[in-house]
Amino acid sequence: MDATLTLLSKYHHGVLDPGSPTPLYHQLYSMLRDCILGGVLEDGSRMPSEKELSTTFKVSRITARRALDDLAAENLVARQRGRGTFVNYHYHPELLNAPLTGALESLEHMGRETKIKVLSLRFIRPPANIADEFGISDEQPLCHMVRIRSNRDLPFAYYESWTLGFDRSIRKQSLEKSPRLELLRKSGVKIARAEQTLSAEAAFPPAAGALGIMPGKPLLKLIRRSFGEDGKQVDHLNAVYNPDRFQYRMSLTLK
Repeated sequence: MDATLTLLSKYHHGVLDPGSPTPLYHQLYSMLRDCILGGVLEDGSRMPSEKELSTTFKVSRITARRALDDLAAENLVARQRGRGTFVNYHYHPELLNAPLTGALESLEHMGRETKIKVLSLRFIRPPANIADEFGISDEQPLCHMVRIRSNRDLPFAYYESWTLGFDRSIRKQSLEKSPRLELLRKSGVKIARAEQTLSAEAAFPPAAGALGIMPGKPLLKLIRRSFGEDGKQVDHLNAVYNPDRFQYRMSLTLK
């Protein structure tokens, strides 16, 4: 078996799900695209043929062909008559960095340097655990948002948040143009401190689809709870990041 195909088979064993509502060709395309953008498949390396993909991942050749067609349409692979299909992307391991500790203003700066897209904005009753965090009744609606953040048009973060500080006048357009911290201040809420918890999580389907990766891929997970000057919680953020495109950085000083 070709070395590239062996790598793919081991790296993504059993990741295609015939029972998923996502078409198999798109699952295969997303898997291959993720391998190319993440540097698993190197620039100039030969891609598996339609027949090899069909046999290894147990899909039809039509499915394999469409996945390769979509990669070619993005110029991520190049087809050479009589030779095969080759990776046409040079991986640059230049990750977007963000401070894990420090002033909240640094997070606001990242908000201005990257692009946000709001996928969902609703005022709904929170689950019991979120209501308990805020110290409110689970009958009281909170502002619930789902967003993705991109750098150079590549999505790297998927956010789900619950916020006490916004009212129903908030609009998607405002959230896509200005950092949330700035909009909260304009709403009369000043965040005095935040607590962060860092861990890892496998990509769940909604996040995987929004980030253009396969479900199950290991992601960096951060939960941030923000508090106002009165000590009460005003925001809960659950964020997952594609580690191929983003990392947190921490500087420590010994005294």
